[in-house]
Amino acid sequence: MGIIRRIALALVIIGAINWGLIGFFKFDLVAAIFGGQDAALSRLIYALVGISGLVCIGLLLKPDEELDTVTNSRRFTNPDLSTEFGEEPDFTKDKKVDKKKSDPNNHQGPLM
Repeated sequence: MGIIRRIALALVIIGAINWGLIGFFKFDLVAAIFGGQDAALSRLIYALVGISGLVCIGLLLKPDEELDTVTNSRRFTNPDLSTEFGEEPDFTKDKKVDKKKSDPNNHQGPLM
């Protein structure tokens, strides 16, 4: 976000706080600080807040940057999962192994 947009956003926030004070307490903070609603400085602040509101319309219509960085061309395609998972052994093709030959505790020969 550029410096102009940050300043505009800050002025819009100040304007929103001022309008909240006017709505809830009938107190105009800008007029109280800068010499009343008819003072030139107060009118300048009101004008800057109004222009800042127009600048912030662009922020409202701007696409979200976080969503743009997540979206890519492979997002909606079928993923290739062969790199995530290792090869699984095929248990249906096990060779039948003679248990007597493979068991080391099986003593077929003469006992000593």
